[in-house]
Amino acid sequence: MTLFEIVALYIALNLLILPVLMLRVGQKRIAQNISLGDGGDSALFARMRSHGNFIETAPFALIGLIALAMLSVSPIILHIFGTVFTLGRLAHAHGMAQKEALGKGRTLGAILTLLTFCGMAGVLLYKIIIG
Repeated sequence: MTLFEIVALYIALNLLILPVLMLRVGQKRIAQNISLGDGGDSALFARMRSHGNFIETAPFALIGLIALAMLSVSPIILHIFGTVFTLGRLAHAHGMAQKEALGKGRTLGAILTLLTFCGMAGVLLYKIIIG
C-alpha cells in the first residue's frame, strides 16, 4: 500500500462510523418524536454528543494523517495513528451509548484520541524541524 492508500483506508473506516452515529441520533429522534434539539431526553443528548464529538475530532486526525503522508513518514506510523484514532472513536461512541454516558469506553476513547493528536503533532514537528 502507498502512504496515501493507507490514509484513504482510515478515511474510509471513519466515513463508515459517521453514518452509524447519525442514524443512532435519527432513530432516537423518530422514537421520541423530537425534531429539534434534545427535547430534554438524556439518551438523545448523549447520542447527539457522540456524533458531535466525532465531527469535532475526526477531521483533525484525518488531516494529520494526510500531512504525515505528505512528509513521507513510515507506513507503520500511519497505521499506528490511524488504528489508534479509529479504535478510540469506536470506544468513545460505545462508552457514550452506555447508561448516562459513563461507560469506560468514553474515557478510553478520549485518551486514545488525545494520544493520537499529541503523537501526530510530535512526529509532524520532528519531520519539519529535524527532517
